[in-house]
Amino acid sequence: MRIVFMGTPDFSVPVLEALVAAGHDVVCVYSQPPRPAGRGRKERPGPVHARALELGLEVRTPVTLRTAGVQAEFAALRPDIAVVVAYGLILPQAILDTPRHGCLNIHASLLPRWRGAAPIHRAIMAGDTRTGVCIMQMEAGLDTGPVLLRRETDIGPSETTAELHDRLSEMGAAAVVEALGRLDRLSAEPQPEEGVTYADKIDKAEARIDWTRPAAQVDRLIRGLSPFPGAWFVLGGARVKALGSRVVEGAGRPGEVLDPALHVACGEGAVALTRLQRAGKAAQDAETFQRGAQIAPGVVLEG
Repeated sequence: MRIVFMGTPDFSVPVLEALVAAGHDVVCVYSQPPRPAGRGRKERPGPVHARALELGLEVRTPVTLRTAGVQAEFAALRPDIAVVVAYGLILPQAILDTPRHGCLNIHASLLPRWRGAAPIHRAIMAGDTRTGVCIMQMEAGLDTGPVLLRRETDIGPSETTAELHDRLSEMGAAAVVEALGRLDRLSAEPQPEEGVTYADKIDKAEARIDWTRPAAQVDRLIRGLSPFPGAWFVLGGARVKALGSRVVEGAGRPGEVLDPALHVACGEGAVALTRLQRAGKAAQDAETFQRGAQIAPGVVLEG
């Protein structure tokens, strides 16, 4: 099939690679424009952009898809279908209507749960035990289109957003290749009205740890915001990110370090901090971090 691929971040890269490996004709890749990055603030292409160039594919990076010129250039590609994965731009109706078989989106949740920008983060933060990917026929609404294929998976009790992100990316890549191979035999099922939830974009203000919350909630916040933006607390006047945790037994004042293993009391129960990161430093496991920090039992971490 003649495919236009539309995606930007790391999550989308395995999907692009899978389409090429399956023998599809990826006639063009659309991605977000390069952004300033690094100390020199030089413009750097995103992960999909960079990988597409390595694969010898044409890349386009319009700032909008709403102009007549951009829409005409898209139509001139004569795509059979567009595959859209975390692209970052709204697709106007003229774009949605151009491919012969429409536009397929890979969404990292079990729709209609967690429509929107941050479904992986929100699933972990909410304590969901299962999630998955949906191959959806796109329409004008926000993740409202009918679902062609869905694949489910458990969320591990200690799994972080980074770990689940990678698993769902690979699942989505396999699922969309399967869907394209069975496109004439799949039926599009409308999403049910019940069970709709929205995965709002993560606000950095959510990342400060409130130790007065129950341990289960603190643990889900830490894992759900790992690695970005990273849940944080204050130690010695400086922020420290908590990037890994698990719920453990223990009691004390909220935020109190209970032992050298960095078990920290919460409003109910306690969490063990398993991975931490100081500003400007690499992430470390708790044992390595503690060798340098030497946080004594009884110290209260500021939320």
